[in-house]
Amino acid sequence: MIPYRRKTLANGLTVLANLDRQSKLAAVNILYKVGARNENPGRTGFAHLFEHLMFRGTRSVENFDLPVQMASGDNNAFTNNDYTDFYMTLPAANIETALWLESDRIEGLDITPEKLGTEKKVVIEEYRQRYLNQPYGDQTLLLRALAYKTHPYRWAAIGLTPDHIAQATLDDVREFYRTHYHPSNAILSMSADIEEERMLALAEKWFGDLPDRPAAPCPIPQEPPQTEARREEVQRDVPATTVTVAYPMGGRLSPDFYTADLVSDLLSGGDSSRLYTRLVKQRRLLSSVNAYITGDLDPGLFIFTGQLLPQTTPEQAEEAFREEIETLCRIPAEAREMQKVKNKFEANTLFGELNVMNKAMNLGFYEMLGDAELANREVDAYGAVTADSILDFSRRTFRPERSSTLIYRAK
Repeated sequence: MIPYRRKTLANGLTVLANLDRQSKLAAVNILYKVGARNENPGRTGFAHLFEHLMFRGTRSVENFDLPVQMASGDNNAFTNNDYTDFYMTLPAANIETALWLESDRIEGLDITPEKLGTEKKVVIEEYRQRYLNQPYGDQTLLLRALAYKTHPYRWAAIGLTPDHIAQATLDDVREFYRTHYHPSNAILSMSADIEEERMLALAEKWFGDLPDRPAAPCPIPQEPPQTEARREEVQRDVPATTVTVAYPMGGRLSPDFYTADLVSDLLSGGDSSRLYTRLVKQRRLLSSVNAYITGDLDPGLFIFTGQLLPQTTPEQAEEAFREEIETLCRIPAEAREMQKVKNKFEANTLFGELNVMNKAMNLGFYEMLGDAELANREVDAYGAVTADSILDFSRRTFRPERSSTLIYRAK
């Protein structure tokens, strides 16, 4: 359980505070409700660009990292399709350093032509190194484009093309900042050995006077139901062929989410899981295999993927996946098998709650979902999944006409 206090400041900033008596560190997390799903199709990669720009200094603090280091702290950030997250840990006595820095860059970011030019080069090089010049680098980009035709999930957080970043003007970038980086679009969450009322008061002190500049929300186009199987095959200079099959599933708040997550663990949660045991160890069709869900805020994907051994054809791998899906749809999962997965999730949850950063991040994430208390109910939600719900989910989800298959063939 993560006990917490919640408050919304007059400018719209949501604040959550958790008292942790066991840690000497404070964790400060600020989540902005902006990710790749909020971008214009002609101007993608901006949320990720801002992950970089937010460390380039403000009008008041030229070097963001220096005060963090002087306060014996550590900080970083990440961007995905749904949100951007900035986090910091430092001694609890220095928590105000973190609040000062975060309140400063929420409205005082200094975006100059020189800083923008530098970060554009960094982001474009990252795109090339991670996605274009690395084995299997563009595999996820191809799968997104195959599985989505309308929704912004059809591009990754890095963007559709590096050209969008290269062509971004100073006005484009400043407008994106004004639209998305302001108090009412942010969630501040903290965990420390400090009374919760004190943390809320400190949030008021550092953030309460900031002006808000809310923008009208831009509607996000929703993906229409998929009614025909999709397929794409590419050839790349990689050591082994891979086969990936994706199926649409509900979003993070869907009633199906916990069932889907449990099914993915049944299939590939370790060396004793179904896919590894049957397709890697017993049948020797694949060298590696995985099944996972994307866990997106909007409807996401359930993905099967495997790397083929030299003697295995893509057709054999696809047939093996179909056989495993048929088993899911016909034969109820064993109680022992399900309990093992449920126990693993509960253990991971309890272990994660020992860490102040995990608690601060989780509070921010679940608040973004619209229900911070969900962080304390998820163990029960997984526990409620039954063999019948797995059968029902599998029959509705893993239908051939809803599949998107990517054959990533080695030359």
